[in-house]
Amino acid sequence: MFTNLFLRLFVKDRHNPKSPAVRTAIGKLAGFVGIGCNLLLFGGKLTLGILCGSVSVTADALNNLTDAASSIVTLVGFQLAKRPADKKHPYGHGRFEYLAGLMVSVLMLFIGYELMKTSVVRIFSPVHATYSQLALCVLGVSMLVKLWMSLFFRKLGKLIDSTTLQVAAADSRNDVLATGAVLGGSVLETWTNLQPDGYIGLAVALFILVSGIRAAKETASPLLGAQADAALSQQLSQMILSHDKIIGIHDLLIHDYGPGQCYASVHAELSAQYEPMVCHDILDHIENEALNTFNIQLVIHFDPVSVDDKERLQIQQSVLTIVQTIDSDLSVHDLRLDRNSTPHLVSFDLAIPFSADPQCTVQQVHTQLQKQLPHYDFQIQVDRT
Repeated sequence: MFTNLFLRLFVKDRHNPKSPAVRTAIGKLAGFVGIGCNLLLFGGKLTLGILCGSVSVTADALNNLTDAASSIVTLVGFQLAKRPADKKHPYGHGRFEYLAGLMVSVLMLFIGYELMKTSVVRIFSPVHATYSQLALCVLGVSMLVKLWMSLFFRKLGKLIDSTTLQVAAADSRNDVLATGAVLGGSVLETWTNLQPDGYIGLAVALFILVSGIRAAKETASPLLGAQADAALSQQLSQMILSHDKIIGIHDLLIHDYGPGQCYASVHAELSAQYEPMVCHDILDHIENEALNTFNIQLVIHFDPVSVDDKERLQIQQSVLTIVQTIDSDLSVHDLRLDRNSTPHLVSFDLAIPFSADPQCTVQQVHTQLQKQLPHYDFQIQVDRT
């Protein structure tokens, strides 16, 4: 209910989440809500931690402070990411959103390390903490607020397909568990002679460290050039192959320069009988369709195929059968037949998964080809898939 209310009040044209302006507005909304809620929780828990002498409550308060910092960085990241492309950054500034997440991860790791040191000292030098009913109520309310924030961030993250907001949703959900552990320890110390404060503080610190490592991996991956989303690759491939004049495609590469900033390249096979201008018009139409449908700047390389060369087609089928007998994950493309050499030279690209050894695979394929097709020479180029 509150999520839809906030969208109506603060996001114009909210029904068009693909728009860069709407995406930025939703990201800023999430940032402001995160800052406000987390600062309130931090203030309340820090006051309780000092009054009760509880390191675990203080640790949970500082966890909320890191979440507030995370929201600030998210807000700045969305603001910077919307800047248009310029001469120095022709692919835009979308990766600022990933850099923002990485900065938050480093902050989480630092806070977690400091809290771990404090908690270890408390374990070896325990101090009895006292909790009022008000303190317990504040912790309970904090769990409800964090649960709502998790649902809020998750809905907004799905709406604009934002990894950063999905991470924020998971972090808020995990904070519910962390605060629940602190609340349980508080009740236990209030009603028994046990002193679990240092141990719970250590558990929260470790939780922050694990969350920081996980967040660092998720945000660093696209910066390092992670493989494109499999669903997007499949949808784009299906769209290209839906055009009846496209015989096949290969070497599809999608480069992520931030949410909504995708560039792609692919090799498309068309009949060599078509005039160059006809091929240009076909490929130009597909590139425009990719931009309008997926917001992807697509560049297509034209591979001419001799569809009426029966010998080449027979060799291609034979090569493909031999290759897939060795490994069903292998594929063949760009097969050429050079009749000017003696014996005739067959050259092709062999797509090998990253999980396989390319040198060993090529040797196996070459050996089988020479054995089963002895009247030809073979030249194999390696592609990794």
